[in-house]
Amino acid sequence: MRKKFLIVISFVGLVLTAGCEDTAQVEVKPPLVKTVTAQINDSVQNYNYSGTVCSRYETNLAFQVGGRILNRNVQVGSFVRTGDILMSIDSRDVVQHSNQGEAQVAAAKAQLDLAESNLKRYSQLYKDDAISASVLDQYQTSYDSALASYQNAVAQAKQTHNELTYTNLIANADGVISAVNAEQGQVVSAGQTVMTLSQTDELEVEINVPENRISDIEIGKPVNIKFWSTNDESVGNIREVSPIADSTSRTYRVRVSLPQPPANVQLGMTINATISSQNEKLDGAVILPLSAIYQTDNKPQVWIVSDGKVSLKPVVVASFDDDNVLVRGLNAGDLIVSAGVNKLRAGQSVRVE
Repeated sequence: MRKKFLIVISFVGLVLTAGCEDTAQVEVKPPLVKTVTAQINDSVQNYNYSGTVCSRYETNLAFQVGGRILNRNVQVGSFVRTGDILMSIDSRDVVQHSNQGEAQVAAAKAQLDLAESNLKRYSQLYKDDAISASVLDQYQTSYDSALASYQNAVAQAKQTHNELTYTNLIANADGVISAVNAEQGQVVSAGQTVMTLSQTDELEVEINVPENRISDIEIGKPVNIKFWSTNDESVGNIREVSPIADSTSRTYRVRVSLPQPPANVQLGMTINATISSQNEKLDGAVILPLSAIYQTDNKPQVWIVSDGKVSLKPVVVASFDDDNVLVRGLNAGDLIVSAGVNKLRAGQSVRVE
């Protein structure tokens, strides 16, 4: 019995000794913290906008007379020269109108000749005291009226002659046909747009700027342009800013002139426009998540991790923006705890993710 008791005591002692050794081997690790690295911002910020290459001058072409289109000589994308015939309409009605004008001139000329002959005859009779002055005035008035009618008929005839040249739609400049709005056989009226000509002698870029960045846009401001398909770069200048935002996108249309575009740039190419903006509020400041601020007695501070330990550093809050805060007083490269700041104490060892 005594032997069994000694064995039990020995076993219990071994168990207790093993438990103590395990407890002694448990090591408490420092807490794991989430951090961000301080990056000092410059006052100059760059904003990028996508856009397309377009022509500064785009002309909506239309016939000056109406009629049925007989032929169309160009397609969308066709390059044309000044004086090229783009479309033609049926000229038969215009020719008849011109003939009508000639007939009216002939009739007015006959009336003028008769009035002139009568005026000469009655002028002679007046000199011979055969008629009174009032009778002569009547024939003088008839002559003046016939002369005015003749001049009016001549002017209308010239107009109808001009209409003969309007049956052909002529390119007014070198460029590219960017749109076609009428086809062969269609009857169009005078002034109806049938195609659009984009001149290629002066290119520019069109971008859309949101309303919160429109204050950065000024006429003449330089813009860096990079062409997506060719990787070419160029510098343009803001030429025009729309005074009204688009009703759908709520953005403002901005036109940027290209004084010296690369030789291989084509209309419709995609570009990236970079516009610089001066923001004094960002100069020398650091953007941190709001959760990084540790505030005591209305004094904002942040936890800095250095050599595996944390310490508090006072900062000056410049502004708040949603979940971020703009602060000053930090150095570039400072490692700042961004979460769980209320669970730390000065000099505490931590682990960094």
